[in-house]
Order: sequence, then structure tokens, then C-alpha cells
Amino acid sequence: MARLQALAAGMAASLAATLAPMTAQAADPLGSYAVNDDVCANSAVRSTIKHRFRYQVTHVPQLADVDIVDFYGAYQTRYHPATENSPIARRYCRATARLSDGRDRTVWYLIEYGQGFAGIGDNVEFCVSGFDRWNVYDSHCRVLR
Repeated sequence: MARLQALAAGMAASLAATLAPMTAQAADPLGSYAVNDDVCANSAVRSTIKHRFRYQVTHVPQLADVDIVDFYGAYQTRYHPATENSPIARRYCRATARLSDGRDRTVWYLIEYGQGFAGIGDNVEFCVSGFDRWNVYDSHCRVLR
């Protein structure tokens, strides 16, 4: 269902871009920024992040034992469509997570289309600011920004 919604949104954006006057410059970066996006706010994506975050805080030493209670303010920061040289479409998102200790933390996450288990479904990678103890996503979640 999410793929159909993403496809419909992409086709609508493509049609709108085709009909709109051309204002893009050669140096414009690929993707759209700070766009409200239903895919980034998808409940399945949020559920995956909550579940994996819970696993992380229980299995990584010296992390606070907290849960993600709620997400808000989710938006897309970048989108890289599939191309001949890069066949995996990637959507980069940012949201704010309210933790069970009452603090808010920034969550950076990436949705990779068609990269789920055995190529079925989508993959979600995420980083909660302050909880990447081993710098898997570099300092302050830089890889997923």
C-alpha cells in the first residue's frame, strides 16, 4: 500500500513539474528537502523504529532504558530515486521522538525500497541522537542526515 501511495505521489509530482514553468538550475541538488511526507510518517515505519530501538537499548551496554512513546514532526529531508547507476531508491527522513523519560530526541532514518529480508519489502535504518554509542552512523547520526 505504501508503495502505491509513493508511486501515486511521485507521478503527481512529476506531472506537476512537467506542467510548471522550468526554474531548476544546473547546480540544483537531487531530491526535495523539508517536504511533509506521508511515507516518512507511515505507522509501519514508526513501528519498526520503535521495535528496533527497544532492542537496541536493552542489548547495548550503558544506554538509558527508555522507549519511544510518540513521534511527531516527520518530514523528508532527501530523496534519491532509483537510477541505472544506483538501482535502490532511498528516502531520508527526520522526526522528533518523545521518549518514556519525557525527553525529545531527533530521529534520522532512511527507507530503502525493495531491500527488506530476501529483497521482499523495504528496509529501515535509523539513528536516535544520543543513542548511537558505537558511532555506527558517525557522529550525531551524520550518515542518515
